[in-house]
Amino acid sequence: MRNPPSDAKLIGLFLDMLAAEQGAGPNTLDAYRRDLTDFSEFLGRVGHTFVDAETQTLRDYLADLDTRGFKSTSVARRLSAIRHLYRFLLNERIRGDDPAAILSGPKRGRGLPKVLSIADVDRMLRRAKELSEAEDASPSRRLRALRLYCLLEVLYATGLRVSELVALPRSAAKRDARMIVVRGKGNKERLVPLNDASRQAMADYLAATEAAKADRKNSVAASKWLFPSFGESGHLTRQHFARDLKELAVASGLQARLVSPHVLRHAFASHLLHNGADLRIVQTLLGHTDISTTQIYTHVVEERLKSLVRDLHPLAEK
Repeated sequence: MRNPPSDAKLIGLFLDMLAAEQGAGPNTLDAYRRDLTDFSEFLGRVGHTFVDAETQTLRDYLADLDTRGFKSTSVARRLSAIRHLYRFLLNERIRGDDPAAILSGPKRGRGLPKVLSIADVDRMLRRAKELSEAEDASPSRRLRALRLYCLLEVLYATGLRVSELVALPRSAAKRDARMIVVRGKGNKERLVPLNDASRQAMADYLAATEAAKADRKNSVAASKWLFPSFGESGHLTRQHFARDLKELAVASGLQARLVSPHVLRHAFASHLLHNGADLRIVQTLLGHTDISTTQIYTHVVEERLKSLVRDLHPLAEK
C-alpha cells in the first residue's frame, strides 16, 4: 500500500467505528485509545507500524509488557484491543492478513467479585435511613442524606451500573412507576423493576428537591436529572457518589475499601442468585449481552446447590 495511514489516523478511524457501530461509550474509547497508543509507541521504537507489524513483533510487545511488570489481566486487555484493531484493518482491507489471529494470551484465573453480605447491606441502608431522618440536620444536609439513601436503595434494588444510576432522568421517580427504562451500554434499553422501598425512597427524595426548588430559583432541583448537579454533565458524578458511599460505609462500621457502587451491583446479583433467581434473569437485569459475563456469579449458585443437597438429600449425613 502506497502511503499507508499513520497509526494515529488508524486509531482515530478504529475508535470512530467502535462508537458508530458498537455504541462504545467515552470510557471504553479512552481505554482503547490508551492501549493502542502504547502499542503504537512500542512499534515506533522497533521501526514498525500497525500496517507492517508481523506476529513476532506483536509477541515482542506482549513480552515487553511483562518486562514492565504488567499484570496478566492488563496484558490480556491490551491483546484484546490489538485483536480488535487488526480485525478492523483486515475488514477495511488496510491489511491483507491478521497478525494477531494466532496469538495466545496469558493464562489467568477470573477473580471472584467482592461481595457484601446481606447483613452488611442492611447496616448501610439503616444508617443511610437514620441520616436522612436526622431532625437536627440543616435542609441542605438532609437533602444530601435523602439523595444518598435514595441512590443506595435504587442501586441495591436494581443492580444498575453506576453510570446508569447517576444519569437516571427525573421521570424515573414517577409515583406509580413499577419499572424504569434504563439506557445501558451500546445505547441499549432494558426494563428494570423497582421494589417498594426504592420507590418510596425516590418519592421522599423528589419531594425534598421540590421543596428546595420552591426556596431557590434556578436551582439544580429544576434539572431533568433525578440526581442533579452543577457540574458539566448536569447530574451527580460517579466519583462523587463513590466518595459518599465510602463515607457511609465507615459510618456503618464497614471498611471503606470493601465498598463501592460496583460492589453493591455485585451484591444485588449474588443475593438474587443465592435466593434462587435464574442466571438468565440476572443477566437481563444486569444488562449483560453475553451470559459468560454473568457466569462470574456461578460460585454462588454452586454453593447453594451444595447446601440444598446437603440439607435435603435423604442420604446426606445428618
